[in-house]
Amino acid sequence: MLVLFIAIASAVLYLIAYNTYGKWLGSKLFRLSADRITPAVELEDGNDFVPTSKGVIFGHHFTSIAGTGPIVGPALAVIWGWVPAVLWVIFGSIFIGAVHDFGSMVVSLRNKGQTVGDIAGKVLSPKARLLFLGILFLSLTIVLAIFGLVIAAVFKIYPSSIFPCLIQIPIAVVIGFLLHRRQLSLFIPSLLTLGLMYLTVGFGNVGFLADWNAYLAGLPVITWVVILLLYAYVASVLPVWLLLQPRDFINSLQLLSSLGLIFVGLIVASFIGLEHEGQRQSLEIVAPAFRLSPEGAPPIFPFLFITIACGAISGFHCLVSSGTSSKQIKCETDARAVGYGSMLTEGFLAIIVILACVAGIGLGVTGENGLVVGPDAYMERYESWGAAQGLGAKVGAFVDGAANFIQSLGISSDFAVAIMGVFVASFAATTLDTACRLQRYVTQEIAEQLKIKPLTTKHGATIFAVALAALLACPPAPGQAWELENLGKGGLLLWPLFGATNQLLAGLAFLVIIFWLKQKKAPTWFIIPSAVIMLILPGYAMAHQLFVGESAWLLGTTPNYLLSTCGIATMILEVWIIKEAYQAWKKF
Repeated sequence: MLVLFIAIASAVLYLIAYNTYGKWLGSKLFRLSADRITPAVELEDGNDFVPTSKGVIFGHHFTSIAGTGPIVGPALAVIWGWVPAVLWVIFGSIFIGAVHDFGSMVVSLRNKGQTVGDIAGKVLSPKARLLFLGILFLSLTIVLAIFGLVIAAVFKIYPSSIFPCLIQIPIAVVIGFLLHRRQLSLFIPSLLTLGLMYLTVGFGNVGFLADWNAYLAGLPVITWVVILLLYAYVASVLPVWLLLQPRDFINSLQLLSSLGLIFVGLIVASFIGLEHEGQRQSLEIVAPAFRLSPEGAPPIFPFLFITIACGAISGFHCLVSSGTSSKQIKCETDARAVGYGSMLTEGFLAIIVILACVAGIGLGVTGENGLVVGPDAYMERYESWGAAQGLGAKVGAFVDGAANFIQSLGISSDFAVAIMGVFVASFAATTLDTACRLQRYVTQEIAEQLKIKPLTTKHGATIFAVALAALLACPPAPGQAWELENLGKGGLLLWPLFGATNQLLAGLAFLVIIFWLKQKKAPTWFIIPSAVIMLILPGYAMAHQLFVGESAWLLGTTPNYLLSTCGIATMILEVWIIKEAYQAWKKF
């Protein structure tokens, strides 16, 4: 029953936090008001600034910030034991992550929908603005370069997810047209869309569709990278209401309903377990509570706090909060549900992922010698750091565990795995198209400051962003030959930078929020410790990756000068921005 207790207790804690701390932040600190005109209303242009109902914008925001982060990160971090992972997710999301997302959104709402990087120029210094935008640009380039590979990898592992993910695009366009042009209510389209999407999951891998999925899953990675980047370009330049909003809304319905299905399955499995070949396996945590020195793993401190980003706190979220969501909020008081509430929802998802990986897989997974249950199932996935690494291993641990929860409801194994495959692939796709739109905004802001006129236009900035990501993505992975099957994996060249750089973004966003609050003569005591934590931990992690151990990028046995150069440059930018913040602080 410990598994069920953790799930219910975390849900209760999140509800309490939303209605106490979140309410205090919204009403007393940020002083949200329904009477204040939002950027979406003031600057409405039918393309980027579009007043949107709270339900739709919640769906867009939740699916955009989540991506595969709250799945992959927690699924790997449980190698250090389940207790540290659960504690960091719960308390990190309530007191750090949700405050970061909510604060970034409010600051943007009060500054005409500008990104936190742009606002840094106002509250810190013009120099800090360019430095901040530079880090944002690097992070988003890595995301765009890697997520084509991520989605292609998920498609190869779970071919049944391909048709449901692709069919979402035309459905989204129809829903977007009906909601925006026809002004229909959400209820009926929501029910129809949800039913249709589950039909595509159930019948999307039957007959000729199964052959089609298999063919598409076998396409070279470079083909998928090109297709997905072209899609990201189209999604970025189209009006937000036509594709991005409705697609994310559809995904949110499917993802939240799947999350609910997993939760109900967890409850049932807690009482009756899962039957295999006439034997019933009970649901219990099969992972150790603490495992501080797994074979080949980096030290738990600081890497637990870098590995679990989405689900606890992620710097990428400040880009979504201030880049797209703030431009769509119709009523300012909606920001608490969208900014603070979405992060708590993601935290709950991360808790479910952890439970799937430390308890769900104990109900039974396929090992080298057939079915494995109990603690052996955990060790099958987490015997060493090398065994737990790789997208397939991490996603597979979650999919296996979550599918076991769903199977306890009497649902077939194939359908349960298909639901989870679509779950993962859909999350990854929403990250890709949102990241492309965000990169367009950042590129335009940098181009305006550097006076590069061609890149200040919507199409010019998007083409540049997509072309740069494609250039980085096209080469093979490090150490692989230049052959067709290896192309498209170039994002892996810089991917090791993303963990620390992403968390560093959170620390820098906190600086912007703090200085904005200081200008408003509002209290900052509750946020300064979070800023310090999120500036120190990523810096420490980056320094460890550069200088410590045989695999260190700079001082290791085989130095990686590309990662070393980028890592050192990132640390210099961090120190430089902190210096600018110190100079600005003295003025207060």
